[in-house]
Amino acid sequence: MNTHQNILIIGFVWPEPDSSAAGTRMEQLLLLFKEWGWKVTFATPALESDFMIDLEVIGVEKKSIDLNCSSFDDFIQELNPSIVLFDRFLMEEQFGWRVAEFCPNSLRILDTIDLHCLRLARQKAFKEKRDFQFDDLLTEDTSKREIASILRCDISIMVSEVEMDLLKNTFKIDHSLLYYLPLLLEPVSQDEIQNWLPFDERKDFIIIGNFLHEPNWNSVQYLKETIWPLIRKEIPQSNLLVYGAYPSQKVLQLHQPKEGFFIMGRAENAQEVVSKARVVLAPLRFGAGIKGKLLEAMQCGTPSVTTSVGAESMHGDLPWNGFITDFPEDFASKAVSLYNDKTIWNTAQQNGIQIIDKRYLKSVFVADFMKYILEMQLDLKQHRRNNFMGALLQHQTLQSTKYMSKWIEAKNKRQ
Repeated sequence: MNTHQNILIIGFVWPEPDSSAAGTRMEQLLLLFKEWGWKVTFATPALESDFMIDLEVIGVEKKSIDLNCSSFDDFIQELNPSIVLFDRFLMEEQFGWRVAEFCPNSLRILDTIDLHCLRLARQKAFKEKRDFQFDDLLTEDTSKREIASILRCDISIMVSEVEMDLLKNTFKIDHSLLYYLPLLLEPVSQDEIQNWLPFDERKDFIIIGNFLHEPNWNSVQYLKETIWPLIRKEIPQSNLLVYGAYPSQKVLQLHQPKEGFFIMGRAENAQEVVSKARVVLAPLRFGAGIKGKLLEAMQCGTPSVTTSVGAESMHGDLPWNGFITDFPEDFASKAVSLYNDKTIWNTAQQNGIQIIDKRYLKSVFVADFMKYILEMQLDLKQHRRNNFMGALLQHQTLQSTKYMSKWIEAKNKRQ
């Protein structure tokens, strides 16, 4: 195992694993790199939050950096990382040209989290009350920015096989630039299964997700206005507990105890509240990537009802741990069946265990991932020669970014 790697991660925000799947993903990568014995530095221009993980406790050095500031150039030259990982394409846009200029031999990795352009194109189609078409991506400005970022990087790691296929088939991205790495989970042990609350000791429906994420907020509105009244009509005594980080005033106004609709805010322990619920609801009408909270439900033995977008790329050809439907009446009906029928519920729970075991086990992915990185480093010059479009974009697009950044920095100094 190579213990001489020095990896810099440039984060969009400080990691909050209890707030979002993106935070969970980042925590997993940090711990993985530390397990490999690598020196890890996490840097971000974002402000610190009360809910960020304590990086120093897990042995990760932390650094606050500024946008459009040459102080980053001095920092990265002194650090001299062998690998730089960008947390989402927005960070590559801001800092990629500086990394390429001052540490040209560093392997550049982009962690996409999800395809932002896919999520935004679906959201736009939804708001325009029409079906999403993959051709929508070709006219989306974010697509051009995100694809350019993927081409400029040496590797882009993807959580979704659907999105990998989209990049290869719609955008003609060469497979050598993409690497599939889903969320990484430990197997569900027999001890954990035995400690799960059984069907009869659970109650309530639950939805959980960061309210700053537009697909989550939209799904809560959809539940409140359309789906929940249908469920409550069939199960009058049932409650829906709505958990999520950063609830705004418009979210809090949906709190209606008389209707069994409870806005609970941030969950101090998400696994605890999910483990006590009988059914997770996730009626996502747009979005991208894979849904960490639905995986968390499987880890807690809690079946779910979601949409085709919610389950996208998560279960392969395995049966879902509950139901998948895109129609509100059917969604409500399936939720009622799952809530009331112990046999259906137990089968759904077992399906969740199978999905984790077959598709997300950390032990299946980590060795190959490390091997891929090390081999890429050994053949980096040839890899970049093969990626002429990436070299062209690095030269042309980032020249404009570079001088715009320098102009902003000079302007700021005059103020």
